Amino acid sequence: MRVIQTISDLRAALPANRTVGLVPTMGNLHDGHLSLVRLAHRHAGLVVASIFVNPLQFAPNEDFAMYPRTLERDCELLAGAGCDIVFAPDPQQIYPQAQVYMVQPPAALADILEGSVRPGFFTGVCTVVLKLFNIVRPNVAVFGKKDYQQLLVIAEMVRQLNLPVDIQAAETVREASGLALSSRNGYLDDQQRIEAAQLHAALLNASREARLGSSDWPQIERAAFDYLIERGWQPDYIAIRRRADLRVPPQADPRAAPALQSLVLLGAARLGDTRLIDNLEL
Repeated sequence: MRVIQTISDLRAALPANRTVGLVPTMGNLHDGHLSLVRLAHRHAGLVVASIFVNPLQFAPNEDFAMYPRTLERDCELLAGAGCDIVFAPDPQQIYPQAQVYMVQPPAALADILEGSVRPGFFTGVCTVVLKLFNIVRPNVAVFGKKDYQQLLVIAEMVRQLNLPVDIQAAETVREASGLALSSRNGYLDDQQRIEAAQLHAALLNASREARLGSSDWPQIERAAFDYLIERGWQPDYIAIRRRADLRVPPQADPRAAPALQSLVLLGAARLGDTRLIDNLEL
């Protein structure tokens, strides 16, 4: 496995006669990231994992400066997962000058849920992902379903801009407790890590309510929201949305299989100082 830090060296290293898969990351890797690499290998002959903490997607009050940089450990993990190239540029490579051209995703998809809590977040994500696509020129790119809204935003960007990239979605990897693997789990202390599984539990409870026949989506959302508040969380949202576009579904009969199978539950909440997100497809 090669570790490359400049765009020119990366382009020189990429063969012209092999399919290339890209796994964009911000580092501080865990088994969820490694599952993306393994999935990429099923679709491409050569896999590039990028490690870049993107300043454009952090608001001034967020944890950009504190975000863990663990390049040496990350490279060891990626080598074990079969990654071929790690692209680990410094900010000057990605942003050689002030970035004034931005990718502005549609408000109907990007300014809701995560976008309403983190204004500008998806503009930063789309801009850096488009840059990575232009730098690496992958045939395939893999993104995890844990960041469900991000996956949809990027897939729509690819469609809208006619980018020659096949977007593959990887299932969320969880601990035995149900807690979705996340780099930010490292901020949790031992007691918080046990409690953190309750975000997934809240979504499971809401899913059971829907499957029992309730189509009162606001009531289901409120019950899960209140469950977390009672346990000391600070929820941002619990939402039942359509998988295709994250719009609010009509209150149809949820016992009809096609109706349930077209929906996703999404949640975001703070536990102490740590903000966690999760989702569950119905």
